[in-house]
Amino acid sequence: MNAPIVGLGVANPLYRIARDRSIQFAHSLLHEPGKEARTLPALYRMTAVQYRGSVLLTHEDQDVATQDFYQPADHAHQRGPMTSERMAKFAAEGILLAHRACESALLDAGITGDQITHIIVVTCTGFYAPGIDVELIERLGLDPGTQRVQVGFMGCHGAINGLRVARGLLAAEPDAAILMVCVELCSLHYQYGWDPDRVVSNAIFADGAAATVVTTKAGGDDFPQVIATGSHLVENSKAAMSWRIGDTGFEMTLSAEVPGLIERKLRGFIDSWLANHDLTIQDIGGWAAHPGGPRILRSVETSLGLPESALEDAREVLANHGNMSSATMLFILRKFMDTNVPRPWIMLGFGPGLEIEIALIR
Repeated sequence: MNAPIVGLGVANPLYRIARDRSIQFAHSLLHEPGKEARTLPALYRMTAVQYRGSVLLTHEDQDVATQDFYQPADHAHQRGPMTSERMAKFAAEGILLAHRACESALLDAGITGDQITHIIVVTCTGFYAPGIDVELIERLGLDPGTQRVQVGFMGCHGAINGLRVARGLLAAEPDAAILMVCVELCSLHYQYGWDPDRVVSNAIFADGAAATVVTTKAGGDDFPQVIATGSHLVENSKAAMSWRIGDTGFEMTLSAEVPGLIERKLRGFIDSWLANHDLTIQDIGGWAAHPGGPRILRSVETSLGLPESALEDAREVLANHGNMSSATMLFILRKFMDTNVPRPWIMLGFGPGLEIEIALIR
């Protein structure tokens, strides 16, 4: 069963922060900054992120990052808000961003909320119950009988996991109309102090939401169709990337080994997987590779022998929005749709495991 994407909408926080302001903010959360602080500008430039949105920003200011959630560090052991406070903020702000993305997707699809039969919520940055799915049923006017699924803690490739669920639901119920939303508030998990892995995470992650409507009821074969998905767990790689719940937010560990693992292990999997679908790398018109950072994208290019232009849209999304975890690849698909990038497309993401996830869209 193919899964047609008949609508896709994206939503950013109301305000965003430029890189120079991000550096100033990071400096304020280092107690008695020493030589580490002098490396911040170079580190932030290496991320290639120019702007990032955050639900914590109260307005855009050219001189300071205006927010009141994180207070400047006044002692060496300060770690910021407790996880319970961060989850309360997720509950308050996540629904607003998800709602906007869903409204945009429904409008793009030309259908109303009462036609939706299933809703899938994808997130790895916050949890509560009753959750975003229940609130969306009420706010969007969905039928009370709308069936719900949550895809949680899958990380940056979560959109592929969600589309896999949507495709399975359509196989079981061909008349289904599925609304999937990825909503990530990564800025709620900013970590104080100087831990190299977490400083990199602080520098690159951002907030965003994206939603799709998946159904066969819209008619026509012109819509992008999810044909297949796949997974590959890289052996002996569990220490390379992790995402754990700590007392002061969720703690990301991103090893410097990740780009090398991708460079060495990706090509064999991709060649074999595409061959099973009678395709080669040269047949792919658009590569929606998750921009976990510039080194990740370079590793994909090197491993697959792609020209730099193949990941231009991914780099543009990273520069203008940052890494919005699961929502990011859908931002790239939106660009593909807007500029009529020829299909087939490949969605390609990496997450804790180290896990490679892939989806084929014709």
